[in-house]
Amino acid sequence: MKLKIFFIVCMFVIFSSITLYADFEDRIVAIVNDEVITLSELDATLQSFMKRIENISEGAERDKIVSQTRMAALDRLINNMLFEQKAAKMGIVVKDKDVDKALKNMLEEKNMSFEKFLEALANEGGAIDDYKKEIRRSIISGRIIDKEIRPGITISEEEVGAYYLKHRDDYEGKEASRIQQILILKPKDADENTRAELRAKTEAILQKLESGEPFEVMVSMYSQGPAAKSGGDLGFVEGGMMFPEVDKVVSELKKGETSKVIESPVGFHIIRIIDKRGAGIKPVEEVREEIVNSIGNEKIRKKFQEWMKELREKSLVEIKL
Repeated sequence: MKLKIFFIVCMFVIFSSITLYADFEDRIVAIVNDEVITLSELDATLQSFMKRIENISEGAERDKIVSQTRMAALDRLINNMLFEQKAAKMGIVVKDKDVDKALKNMLEEKNMSFEKFLEALANEGGAIDDYKKEIRRSIISGRIIDKEIRPGITISEEEVGAYYLKHRDDYEGKEASRIQQILILKPKDADENTRAELRAKTEAILQKLESGEPFEVMVSMYSQGPAAKSGGDLGFVEGGMMFPEVDKVVSELKKGETSKVIESPVGFHIIRIIDKRGAGIKPVEEVREEIVNSIGNEKIRKKFQEWMKELREKSLVEIKL
């Protein structure tokens, strides 16, 4: 009986020690107003970063990087908490469906399946829940900016002009050709016989053009490209925007000239140059919207940094790391 009581007491002491040790390990590393950040939360945030620096050899360099990364991660957690506290006071609520929609749109833009995305995320040491938290914060950020910052942003014509003069080299236009095209498509798995037949068909069309048949008529009769309905007119196309095989020929043709048959990965082309315009500096009227967006985004970025700094200064933030 005494042995049993002794065993129970020992087990109680052991488990109490484990609990106390766990509590000690999961200590508070920062206080943000009326909320706290724990060591376990910081370590969880660091996991993905640690995976990226695990290949760095041991030593002072690695220790320095780990220390800097830890402090940067804590600073980010503090800012995120301040951010979410402020959003709550402003009545900003981001629902799960908003996050899911944003993620879906992002995957569609990247033409990536959800499964492939999860695989890529896992390879980087990330987790879907953490990624969704980042999306949620991004949405909150956008809404706060729309309410607190964007209304105070103004851009004068003088600023647009000054920006244009300073960055004129960025608005160097490329040579562009207005192209009219006849396209005979070929299957992706076309064998030599099929390619030969399609080339012969395109060569026959070219012969008709050379004998005086109007380009527009040949387009309406034979072209299979999406521009066939508009007479094969692709509009002005800058150099480097087409298949290399086509781009090279277009750069050599002059206004009014017609190419020989060109083979590309999608099929056989006959190109006619309707017009050409040279490279040069784009006028400010043409790039005004782009300039306004650039200036506006930079102003919003700086204003948001100031807003965040002010928010932190007004808050109770105590670091205990």
